[in-house]
Amino acid sequence: MSNFRFIALEKTLNRPIPEVNYPSKKISEYYGSMTFNDTVMREYLTEEAFTVVQKAIDKGERIERKITDQIASAMKAWALGKGVTHYTHWFHPLTGATAEKHDAFINPVGNGRVIEEFQGVALIQQEPDASSFPSGGIRNTFEARGYTAWDPTSPAFIINHTLCIPTIFVSYTGESLDYKTPLLRSMAALDGIAVNVFKYFDRSATKVYATLGWEQEYFLVDAALYTARPDLLLTGKTVFGHSSAKDQQLSDHYFGTIHDRTCLYARPGNRVAQTRHPA
Repeated sequence: MSNFRFIALEKTLNRPIPEVNYPSKKISEYYGSMTFNDTVMREYLTEEAFTVVQKAIDKGERIERKITDQIASAMKAWALGKGVTHYTHWFHPLTGATAEKHDAFINPVGNGRVIEEFQGVALIQQEPDASSFPSGGIRNTFEARGYTAWDPTSPAFIINHTLCIPTIFVSYTGESLDYKTPLLRSMAALDGIAVNVFKYFDRSATKVYATLGWEQEYFLVDAALYTARPDLLLTGKTVFGHSSAKDQQLSDHYFGTIHDRTCLYARPGNRVAQTRHPA
């Protein structure tokens, strides 16, 4: 196994670069095309439904059942037009990863036939089995259920042939079982306090938005080299290693040319893995 890393490096250097066929030469023409964003909602929703969704996002107002049926119907029409066959409530349990429960759009109607159906009740709530997710305590059997509820503040999106609906995840007793519910509660609390303070300067203030600035450093590791690193496999980050031979005096390791294979890491079936900033 002493030459394991050299073999991995050889595979990395000799791996061919597949051709990428982009939908258009202009990124603006396909960027966000798989997201149920404001532009799509304006096209597929009635003016009344669009206004209600915006008020739910901006002011936290409730969405009535008849409106959720309209939204669900619009989501289904948009998703089917993109070749989608399934939908799922996409959430962030305490396992540290995302979770999904997939359902097909089809519904049997008799005589061996089915129709595509997606109603508001399927949009706003789903009941995945929560017994396999950590909850922080011992529960009775009837309390093992978990519920996902639609979060309209995050737009639905499509991955492959599945419509992913961002949701929160709570227990039978109403306790949060995910990372998103505490985040939304914190944002609501911060919004209320910040607006009260801001009114000292501008009485017309009604909403304060919390934003997040991403760390714009991404370290891409070839799959062959990734499997040769136990620390990356087990933790997802660099645990051991040695300092750069040049250190950072010239910063030339930041300004190197981007390899063509780097542009392919997000494509299905790629051979490049992504890792976090070294610990």
